[in-house]
Amino acid sequence: MQPQSQHRKIRILLVDDHIVLRMGLTTATNGEPDMEVVADADNGLEAIKAYRTHRPDVVVLDLRMPGLNGIDTIRRLREEFHEARVPVFSNFASGDEAYQALKAGALGFVVKEMALERLLEAIRKVHQGEPYIPPEIAMRMNGRVLSQLSPRELEVLRLVAKGLSNKEIGPALRVVEGTIKIHLTNILAKLGVSDRTQAILAAVKRGIIQIE
Repeated sequence: MQPQSQHRKIRILLVDDHIVLRMGLTTATNGEPDMEVVADADNGLEAIKAYRTHRPDVVVLDLRMPGLNGIDTIRRLREEFHEARVPVFSNFASGDEAYQALKAGALGFVVKEMALERLLEAIRKVHQGEPYIPPEIAMRMNGRVLSQLSPRELEVLRLVAKGLSNKEIGPALRVVEGTIKIHLTNILAKLGVSDRTQAILAAVKRGIIQIE
C-alpha cells in the first residue's frame, strides 16, 4: 500500500457491466489512502456522461459491454476529453484486443485474473501519464505490433532511435515535418507508449529495431 500522498486523491470512474465487480472494486480502491471512486457506470454511454459530470483522473474500463463497447468508449472519451487517462480492466486479453485498446487511446491494460495490486499499480502509473503494459500483455502484442508498423514507420522509428529530430527526419525521408509527426503519433499508438524515448525502449526490448 502506498503512503498517504500530500496531494488530493486519484479520482476514479469505474465502468463495468457487472455490478458485483464494480462494488468490489469500489471497496478495494476506496480502501487505498490515495484513491477514491467518484462515479461508476455499467456501459459506455453512461461512462461518457459520468466523465462530463465528474471529470475523473482515471477511468477503469472493461472492454466488453452492452451498447457502446470498450474500444469505442475509449475512442469517444479521448476525442471529447484529450486528457482522459484509461487503463483497461478486462477478462479478455488477446494481443489484438490489447493492441486495439491502446491504439484507441488506453494507457494501460490489466487482466481481471491478475492480482488486485496490478490494477492499483496501473491506476497510479496511468494517473501519472505513464503507460502500464504488463510483460504478459506485451508478449501477446509483439507480433501484432510488428506486423502493424508500416515500412515508412519503421524507417522513422530507426531514425528517431539515432537521435534525429522531426525536423531532421523530414529531409532525410524527403517529406515535410508534419508528415513525420503523423508517423510518430501512429508509432506511439501502435507501441502503446506516450513519448519518443519510451518508443525506442519498447522497440528495442521487443526486437523491432536494434541500436547501432
